[in-house]
Amino acid sequence: MTEMNENPLDILPEVLLAGSAVIGLLIGAWLPRTRQWLVGALALAACAAGIVVAVTASSTTAFGGAFAVDPVTTTSRIVILGGTLVVLALNVAPLRGNPRESEFYVLLQLAVLGALMLAGAHDLLLLAAAYLLASVPSYVLAGFRKDSPGTEAALKYYVVGALLGILLLTGVTMLYAAGRGTSYPVLRTELPHGSPGLAAVGIVAVLAGLLFKAGGVPGHFWVPDAVQGSTAPVAAFLTTLPKIGALAALYRLGAEVLVGTDVPWAALVAVLSAASMTLGNFAAFFQQDVKRLLAYSTISQVGYLLMPVAVAGRADLAQQALLFYVAGYALTNLGAFAVVCALPALEVIDDYRGLAHRRPALVGALIVCLLGLVGTPPTAVFLGKLEAFSAAFDGGYAWLAVVAAVNTVASLFYYLRWIAPTVLRAESERPHKTILPAAATAYGAATCSVALGLAGGPVLPLLQGSLIR
Repeated sequence: MTEMNENPLDILPEVLLAGSAVIGLLIGAWLPRTRQWLVGALALAACAAGIVVAVTASSTTAFGGAFAVDPVTTTSRIVILGGTLVVLALNVAPLRGNPRESEFYVLLQLAVLGALMLAGAHDLLLLAAAYLLASVPSYVLAGFRKDSPGTEAALKYYVVGALLGILLLTGVTMLYAAGRGTSYPVLRTELPHGSPGLAAVGIVAVLAGLLFKAGGVPGHFWVPDAVQGSTAPVAAFLTTLPKIGALAALYRLGAEVLVGTDVPWAALVAVLSAASMTLGNFAAFFQQDVKRLLAYSTISQVGYLLMPVAVAGRADLAQQALLFYVAGYALTNLGAFAVVCALPALEVIDDYRGLAHRRPALVGALIVCLLGLVGTPPTAVFLGKLEAFSAAFDGGYAWLAVVAAVNTVASLFYYLRWIAPTVLRAESERPHKTILPAAATAYGAATCSVALGLAGGPVLPLLQGSLIR
């Protein structure tokens, strides 16, 4: 029988976040409406402390090997918790005076906790539990406004999530039957000797569930409606942070468990990668609503992010490519949404006409982030894409890198469709209210995206290191 290692310090960032959520839930019921910001301040402190702990953590496993702390987990912790700080900043103005302000902060922390557990899951049972924890609070956040678009967003998000969640649980059951266990070390040893058909069906079902959290094909149906119907800060969260946990879980599953099986895992992920980037780009071409455009953009970005996942265990560059790319994507995508949050009255592309003459700094941040999503140097996404392309070539999927390059060029069209009107003269000058905390966040995210791209040389080696096996 495996000895259970129950040292809570090994998962201290997760413990801090869970403790902050519980305390916030308790004190939020007693705080007056004007003081509920204290729950948000507590969440901010928990995230900041979690980042400090994550930076100093050493590689280990916790709780009988169910949770792994290694470079993938550490990087995911830093990026997810850092992204949570950005989301908290974006919600400062919209939530001020809201009677359910403390509830929002609690739900956000629980959803983030689920994403963190996804990133470090080393056992299928923990993976399933983390999926549920990352999903259920997110459904509520999508419909937090309780208006018609929010209710529709939450309903569609929930229906797709429930269906693919059942598929994931079914896949976990089948993998347990085929591999005689749920821990990754046991599955790595036993799956090659189990039933190939059972293992194949189980792998496909688990993949479908995790792609729902990542927002990739075939679990992408919820993304455009949920993003358009929810508030801009929630949309920023939904398209960024759960995705990171899901992609880390997919990479770990492929690199640790499936690399030695006869199931064509890599080929399947490569096909879904190409489908995600192509569908997302083509669907974004003629979008007018800026949130819906960014929603389809995030589907296409999942396609690029799946490239290193497809070659997990087959290419040496795969791990650092994925981790650097998710960090760059998080900064750039959150920066683009921060501009949308800063200008809540501007909902469609034509509303941005002439904005460069009135808000030049904000338009500058928008241009950096949108061109960054294309992969324009010197932004972080450029270096992340370059690493992902190299990993695909090294892993024997040169055709996927070619498809990704074509899609990258094609994506420039719809990003320029948004940028071009900002520099044109508007027919009438309408005053627009600017949310200053969101604007400051946009400036910071755009700056950090460029800084991370320029600092890629010293950062990339830090993302190397073996996974816990």
